[in-house]
Amino acid sequence: MFGKRSGTDTDLRAPKPGAVSPEPAPAPAPTVSRAPPPPAVASPPLAPMKAPPPPPMESRRSDNYYEVKATIFGALIEAIDLAQLAKLDSESAREEIRDIVNEIIAIKNIVMSIAEQEELLDDICNDVLGYGPLEPLLSRDDIADIMVNGANTVYIEVAGKIQRTGIRFRDNQQLLNICQRIVSQVGRRVDESSPICDARLADGSRVNAIVPPLSIDGPALTIRKFKKDKLTLDQLVKFGAISPEGAEILQIIGRVRCNVLISGGTGSGKTTLLNCLTNYIEHDERVITCEDAAELQLQQPHVVRLETRPPNIEGEGQVTMRELVRNCLRMRPERIIVGEVRGPEAFDLLQAMNTGHDGSMGTLHANNPREALSRCESMITMGGFSLPSRTIREMICASIDVIVQAARLRDGSRRITHITEVMGMEGDTIITQDIFVYDLIGEDANGKIIGRHRSTGIGRPKFWERARYYGDEKRLAAALDAAEVAPTQ
Repeated sequence: MFGKRSGTDTDLRAPKPGAVSPEPAPAPAPTVSRAPPPPAVASPPLAPMKAPPPPPMESRRSDNYYEVKATIFGALIEAIDLAQLAKLDSESAREEIRDIVNEIIAIKNIVMSIAEQEELLDDICNDVLGYGPLEPLLSRDDIADIMVNGANTVYIEVAGKIQRTGIRFRDNQQLLNICQRIVSQVGRRVDESSPICDARLADGSRVNAIVPPLSIDGPALTIRKFKKDKLTLDQLVKFGAISPEGAEILQIIGRVRCNVLISGGTGSGKTTLLNCLTNYIEHDERVITCEDAAELQLQQPHVVRLETRPPNIEGEGQVTMRELVRNCLRMRPERIIVGEVRGPEAFDLLQAMNTGHDGSMGTLHANNPREALSRCESMITMGGFSLPSRTIREMICASIDVIVQAARLRDGSRRITHITEVMGMEGDTIITQDIFVYDLIGEDANGKIIGRHRSTGIGRPKFWERARYYGDEKRLAAALDAAEVAPTQ
């Protein structure tokens, strides 16, 4: 039943000659040869690794490889019923595809070594069942980002540094097909009429795709990898992103229901930090998350996840972040978590923070805590709210308790550089107070940044009374005292 021309219903192979026809007079069989790796592709390891992964096989493939693959792939598509294949589990489907491909290779008299044949089998299985050339990169845990700039250029971020790989796609059409496969799984589309799309993979990895005519040199695909092992504050301490005392202060901030804004640049670790802080939400609290592409990994049992929706092909049916945040207020939330504040939803989030939803959190792009407050004000103003500037600032002061600033340093490391309180207004100016900061000291012989986390010596932060209400004032005092002189990291 699986083979289009097969009389059996047990496998995908086509035993009858009609399914995969040998060519009448086969020419000398092509061979898959490996050319020496081109120097432009080779990338030296950026940091010592216990078991460095081998260089991508793509970098050693000749053009002949893609011709052979195209021939076999075309014959495979003719020989199987994809609708029936979809009913199999992944492992069974791979085995069936491998059997048919081996049969095609034999019928067409294609000569290749066992290693080359195994490589080709894996490649074709990835094309049919997965995301093609991206599969080897998606399976690596050390990669943070995958950046595809057209069919022939793929970059990855490893250990905070960007490097080029030898991975490439057959052509831009294959890349576009993979983009469409990814976004269609979450009910979205990407094509000429809708050339920009945010989506996510099944494991939660964040995806952005932009295709021609907006992307001139072919589809551009960016994937922020989802970490299988969720990071915790203890692990951030181990990596040097924060000191133990700073982590203790963040735990208290998360537990005592401070309203938190996490600020940082692109790739600075804002979402990771937000995930860490949500670990300290009590399990009996009702939490509602709002995101453009759902990627937060809350572990609490009572979580409602909401995701925006783009307009359909007629330009209708769009659901914006602002509509999600406003709807949250009708869902009896105790905490509202906004994945990223980008526009007028900032007004609704501040309103929620100021109307009994203590402990709400959100992230936004900004380079320092002061700039984060300015961006909040700008987003509200651009949203069309005709409010005096002082009124908006008073709302910000009444809503936000703490700003946590994350940064990606020039050596690729990520650090939490500020834990800053919003104190109030002095005239028309918002007053802030740093509780915890990261001081840059210099760099070592290898270019690694040296610095230290320290307390600024604030005896009692503004949220002290809130900490006392939850019975955490002694922990807070001990953490602040211990952090005044922090070791160099």
